[in-house]
Amino acid sequence: MANIPHYPLQQAQDLDLLIQEIGDARIVLLGEASHGTSEYYTWRTAISKRLIQEKGFSFISVEGDWPDCFEVNNFIKGQRNDNATALEVLATYNRWPTWMWGNWEVAALADWLKQHNNGKPEKEKVGFYGLDVYSLWDSLQEILAYLEKKDGAAVAAARKAFRCFEPYSEDPQEYARAVAFVSQDCEDEVVNMLHTLRTKGLEAGTTRESDFDAEQNALVAVNAEKYYRAMIRGGGSSWNVRDRHMMETLTRLLDLHGPNSKAIIWEHNTHVGDARYTDMARAGMINVGQLAREQYGEENVYIVGFGSYKGSVIAADEWGEPMAEMEVPAAPPGTWEYMLHEIGANNKLIFSKDLRNLKELEKSIGHRAIGVVYHPRRERFGNYVPTIIPRRYDAFAYIDTTRALHPLAIHQDHTQPPELYPWAE
Repeated sequence: MANIPHYPLQQAQDLDLLIQEIGDARIVLLGEASHGTSEYYTWRTAISKRLIQEKGFSFISVEGDWPDCFEVNNFIKGQRNDNATALEVLATYNRWPTWMWGNWEVAALADWLKQHNNGKPEKEKVGFYGLDVYSLWDSLQEILAYLEKKDGAAVAAARKAFRCFEPYSEDPQEYARAVAFVSQDCEDEVVNMLHTLRTKGLEAGTTRESDFDAEQNALVAVNAEKYYRAMIRGGGSSWNVRDRHMMETLTRLLDLHGPNSKAIIWEHNTHVGDARYTDMARAGMINVGQLAREQYGEENVYIVGFGSYKGSVIAADEWGEPMAEMEVPAAPPGTWEYMLHEIGANNKLIFSKDLRNLKELEKSIGHRAIGVVYHPRRERFGNYVPTIIPRRYDAFAYIDTTRALHPLAIHQDHTQPPELYPWAE
């Protein structure tokens, strides 16, 4: 058993060392070992608050759809004309898996961000954005709504792109199958729409962020079309399209916020942990963590992985099926999570710089990854990613026993948030 140096992670002030180690990094990536664990959200919230307050980070960008997250962005920046609550705004996350962002943990974060932004000049307000590529139809509808307020080449190009996708009834799987068997796609239409929007579609008098929103929705449409076309071919190509889109979006957001901007990223470990130090590399797959290090330099990027030994999680049996609370069984011997449990059944922070001389960790070991679809009884056959831990992350936050996330759809009866931060007092 390796003698793994570690530090306590029991209360908010235990983050002091992590904040110090992050230093002057411009991009901080905060992972999660599942999409349905409460502690991953609450600890990422605690870290994000301190990065915003103490280091001036500009925005949080998440593994979510651009249009839905932009609604949250407008809410926290006070740009809505109604008196909607965070819970009402999060109802916009109506595409499966709704629980990823429609939950009490994110509602607490959104309320805090709104309060933090209150009274600040527009340029100093912290943003909230989605990096993902799935929102093809929603993004097309957003573009049309933006452009139909005027006339000209841009709206004509958007209408043409929308008509191309209409026969597929807002079903990306149907579109992908049609491309595979009919060899007719909508690539030219969405590429032309993006080009026309960039050259002719943005009108004077709109805010810079509303222009960015329109162009980003067009970019989502281009890359979503590419993603669904690649998906039908199988392999890692669609994954790479998706993560390259997320990286392109991150770069655009950093440019939007200026040369001194700083980004916090919330995504699954499989997106933030450098793919070069997992079996993903052998399959020719890349991810955001790898691309960020390569583009901005490792000294400007700080990656924090998350994981747990056992607990409960929100997930589904199959894609598109109802969510359920499931047991996360104890991690089996030989895995990263088992090793951390063996040195003490307590929450802890681990820093990769302390692990570099441990030969046992300079080789691949199993590291748990739970997606939105999960089968606890079969997890050891497909839920452990071979990982060189000290290379994949800069730090690791270990929660020994976790609790399931609190989706709004399940916990609608709460008039007050459930207890999310028992460690924060």
